[in-house]
Amino acid sequence: MLAVKDHFPVTKTHTYLNTASCGLFSNSLVEWRRLQDQQMLDRASMFRDKHKPHFVSIRQSIARFFGTQPDRVALLPNFSFGWNSLLEGLCERSRFLMINNDYPSLSWPVERRGFQIFRTGMTAQLESNILEAVQQYKPDILLLSMVQYVSGIKIDLDFLSQLKKDHPGLLIVADGTQYLGTEVYDFENGPIDVIGASAYKWLLAGHGNGFFLIKPEAREHFKIKTIGYNSADANFDKKHDIEFVGYLEPGHQDAMVYGSIEQSMLLLEQWGMPAIQDHLSELNHEVAKALRQKGVWTGPASQRNNPSTIFNIDGNEALFERMKEAGIVASQRGEGIRVSFHIYNDLQDLETLLRVL
Repeated sequence: MLAVKDHFPVTKTHTYLNTASCGLFSNSLVEWRRLQDQQMLDRASMFRDKHKPHFVSIRQSIARFFGTQPDRVALLPNFSFGWNSLLEGLCERSRFLMINNDYPSLSWPVERRGFQIFRTGMTAQLESNILEAVQQYKPDILLLSMVQYVSGIKIDLDFLSQLKKDHPGLLIVADGTQYLGTEVYDFENGPIDVIGASAYKWLLAGHGNGFFLIKPEAREHFKIKTIGYNSADANFDKKHDIEFVGYLEPGHQDAMVYGSIEQSMLLLEQWGMPAIQDHLSELNHEVAKALRQKGVWTGPASQRNNPSTIFNIDGNEALFERMKEAGIVASQRGEGIRVSFHIYNDLQDLETLLRVL
């Protein structure tokens, strides 16, 4: 992974520990996007006429990346837009189990629509909390982030698999924005029924694009109300024969922004997701060990054995300013400073952080 930094210029001038806020553009993605704009400038609608086969390719690439089928993939501008669209078609009697202080774009849309909500604590024993709450409240839907955006707590997929096995009627819906792109993920054979993500973080695809993966058996829960000409693939005869994901894609789509997902996935596949997973796993365990020894990582996530790529360290405004002066890019979240590590990070970046700490 040593040559990866060469693809991301900002890593040469800064210690970039802020992917949890915004992932980096690669040189190859910027060049590809430049060519797309140039062709639109030179050929206008003649270039746009090629967008249909391009979207077929994009959908196929996303499906391949996550081990699923293209008809499970809905292309959306971001997670929040997709989740709101799905909720509009959900039975109003549905009962949710959610985690306290989870990402607002999960919880706020549910709260605003008046669904019945049960909550469980976000502690080091998160899985035990969820299990007890499922047994006690018997919710219809478990809604959670795969990785918590402030603390970095990552849900155990094996736990979700057992939970789904024991409670097959439970619909599991997840936000994968802080997770997808950090390790190999097999949607088709996994326990999650619906997962969505904005692609500007770990998938390195820029803003304005995202997707949802939706299993066929989950579709019966949603009667989607959004519709548009693009839902029917710009075909009047298909108005009453629209595929499920078509309802989530009612209008014209930008081939460049969604194509950016495909281009970034092709680059990640070139490096190999198993190798990326191994790199991040080794790096994250070294980060966890070092931050524990420093005594600056003390929240619930520090008590768990499966660190994610996100760490929230104890620190005030003065420390945050010292980090910026040292060229470390991070974010203030919750009561601490959030640092996050991706494919372009290494032990040298950790050493830089430790020197400032």
